Amino acid sequence: MKTASATGSMNLLTRLSRLVYRRATEDVIGIRLKQFIALDYLNRQGGSSQQQLGQTLMLDPNNCVILLNDLEDFGYVERRRDPSDRRRHIVEMTDAGRRALEYAGEKLETLEDEVLPNLDASERAQLRDLVAKALEAAPEDEI
Repeated sequence: MKTASATGSMNLLTRLSRLVYRRATEDVIGIRLKQFIALDYLNRQGGSSQQQLGQTLMLDPNNCVILLNDLEDFGYVERRRDPSDRRRHIVEMTDAGRRALEYAGEKLETLEDEVLPNLDASERAQLRDLVAKALEAAPEDEI
């Protein structure tokens, strides 16, 4: 057995995440992984303030604007001023953004065979269930 099997869960999850990140390129999933994560968050939240999105993705305000500019240029999101506070921007996903998210999600699923070749279907389901259970304790605006 490799040394990695004796490593702590957080280290292993981080290493697995890096492996997925390296393989989930724009060529493979159609968008950059950071864009996928932003669209997924917006989809689950039904929109978000620009500030909350940046905080959730752990981006400084300048990098959040760069990400949103790219997403807006592709037509995946729209930003508008919050009518109750003109200083805030509300970010909402467009239909094109939903299609891009769906396509990228389907392509990510195909990476399972590359990333988890040693797990059979029932072990993959168990892994998915365990990770989902672990994430249930996290505040929704942090995942």
